[in-house]
Amino acid sequence: MKGPVVIDLDGEAAAAPDAAPAVPETGLADRATAFQAAVAMAARPPSRLGRWFWRLAGALFSLVLGVAAWNWVTGLLASVPVLGWVAVVLVAGLVAVALALALREIAALARLARLDAIQREAERALAADDLAGARAVVTRIERLYANRPETEWGRARLAERQAEVFDADGLLALAATEVLGPLDRAAEREVEAAARAVAVVTAFVPLALADVVTALAANLRMMRRIAEVYGGRGGAFGSVRLIRGVMGHLVATGAVAVGDDLISSVAGGGILSKLSRRFGEGVVNGALTARVGVAAMEVCRPIPFGVGERPAVTGLLQRALTGIAGSRT
Repeated sequence: MKGPVVIDLDGEAAAAPDAAPAVPETGLADRATAFQAAVAMAARPPSRLGRWFWRLAGALFSLVLGVAAWNWVTGLLASVPVLGWVAVVLVAGLVAVALALALREIAALARLARLDAIQREAERALAADDLAGARAVVTRIERLYANRPETEWGRARLAERQAEVFDADGLLALAATEVLGPLDRAAEREVEAAARAVAVVTAFVPLALADVVTALAANLRMMRRIAEVYGGRGGAFGSVRLIRGVMGHLVATGAVAVGDDLISSVAGGGILSKLSRRFGEGVVNGALTARVGVAAMEVCRPIPFGVGERPAVTGLLQRALTGIAGSRT
């Protein structure tokens, strides 16, 4: 008969005493890992060959469709003139609507490009401590929000106090506090609402893939609403550009990593999953949604967040879950 087998359980722990504690083994960390992979895939720029393929395919499809419509209308005019003229009116109306949609998309892309341009100009002014550049940024921001009533008081305060500031950092910080403050709070409410919706559906709806569909729809709507808050309303192509910008920002800044303020949310979800697995998953999904929302704010905000100004995922998630508790009492 063999003797007892002794297994040394302390060897590995002693080998790495400074290792960070792992997220509880509940499978919830896998969601954050999948989130990282999905963001990296979405942020990957398309190949030049692929872009040319879709451009040529779109041009060929438009040509074929236009020739077919022309032949159909001219043939109908030759055979049945009354129906032919009806077809002419319908095709003309369709073309007019298509042009209007195209103009709207161009305007939406221009609005997003304007936000990007102001943000880049602000970053250059901050990096070079360029007071003249900062004043130019402030002027553009005042024009951008001239018709926004929620910024009226802040714009008045900024006009009164900006002459007292003689450095770029202080001037842009003043503009961010006075003018962008109400917009930041509105954007944070959008993030909290999206995180709350994702957490509730994940926790209380047992249908398969319901949390995936809800998270996708909530994140898309949240990014569009945040862009609208900061003045970058977008259409279909504008939304695609916004999504790619947010995903690229997440990858570029390393915000998809399971760390910083997200690790406490994932760990909290692991602890709560001991009581309710679905609720723990809801917390993690809500934290990931809040992380996307913060990235969308950073992409759309005309002035970059300063030190300590960036909203914390944990705080947003806590307020979102507090809203759930408040609505159920």
